[in-house]
Amino acid sequence: MIAADRAVQRPSDARLLVVNAHGQISDVPRSRFVELLRPTDLVIANDAATLPASLHGVHLRSGEEIEVRLAGQPSLALEMWRPAFRAVVFGAGDFHTRTEDRPLAPSLAPGDRLSLGGALSATVEGLFDHPRLILLRFAGSTDTVWAGLARHGRPIQYAHVPAPLALWDVWTPIAGRPVAFEAPSATFVLDWKSIRGMRQRRIAFATVTLAAGLSSTGDAELDRRLPFDEAYRIPRATASAIRRTKAQGGRIVAIGTTVVRALEHAATADGVVQAGDGVADQRVDSGSRLRIVDAILSGTHEPDSSHYLMLRAFLDDATLAVADTALETLGYRTHEFGDSVFIEKGDRSKAVAQPFRAA
Repeated sequence: MIAADRAVQRPSDARLLVVNAHGQISDVPRSRFVELLRPTDLVIANDAATLPASLHGVHLRSGEEIEVRLAGQPSLALEMWRPAFRAVVFGAGDFHTRTEDRPLAPSLAPGDRLSLGGALSATVEGLFDHPRLILLRFAGSTDTVWAGLARHGRPIQYAHVPAPLALWDVWTPIAGRPVAFEAPSATFVLDWKSIRGMRQRRIAFATVTLAAGLSSTGDAELDRRLPFDEAYRIPRATASAIRRTKAQGGRIVAIGTTVVRALEHAATADGVVQAGDGVADQRVDSGSRLRIVDAILSGTHEPDSSHYLMLRAFLDDATLAVADTALETLGYRTHEFGDSVFIEKGDRSKAVAQPFRAA
């Protein structure tokens, strides 16, 4: 596949590869995705807005340059908010260099201070078991921290997009609280026209909030641990809508892997989603049994990514391999500004892959 290198959320030529529950594959314009939905469906999207979570500064003890990419917080509850974050750190450089080619940060120790622009400063509060992964606590009041992030932070960015991203490039049309560290980019597909189209077709729509974390750390060992723990919140109205939809035999359609992760983590053994806050600490993959989600609209991803592994919870490997061939044959674009897939959950134990033939 080809890396999408322009920060356009809804390009007019965006494509959608559709894989139904029987393994049949088709290629349609992404603008028609609402036509794939049924009146009994409940569509759920992640309404998290994206933080300017990349900060450049100086490691004061050594005087060396450092980049900090914020990567996680323990809770979305406002009363529990503390200016402490899990973070991934790099040495000198920026997004123009491939993440896997970035140098290590200077050697860090608990108590080290980082100057991250203007009055924004932070202290290394703890080290994890990898040189790129730390616990960072900002100094000052909550207002000072938010003002510093707004003034000095930039969206986390990777080398496949050569032009610097602005914050509005990564805020989705339904963005609410700024808690995501990278954009929940599957939600780029939505706009007010598509939401109106759902309403006209009597398709229900709801949201959850999940603090989407990093998609890459630049280190193969650390990437194998992705996704990191991600805090989420499920509104009472969304939990109620899920119960109604399930009782009526409708489908739960997730816009993005973040929604799948939140809903499946919040689900009880008998398939009931509880409202409230939680922290998704599981990996959804071929070993997972989906209790809640029946279909997913997602971006296209490389086979070794955690996002791709989640698709194995929906499809058997043979069908997924056929879908991969279709994506390559048709020249689909990958990464956050790329094309998309729409996948219905099938019976992985009985599925038979259907051959794909390009028109």
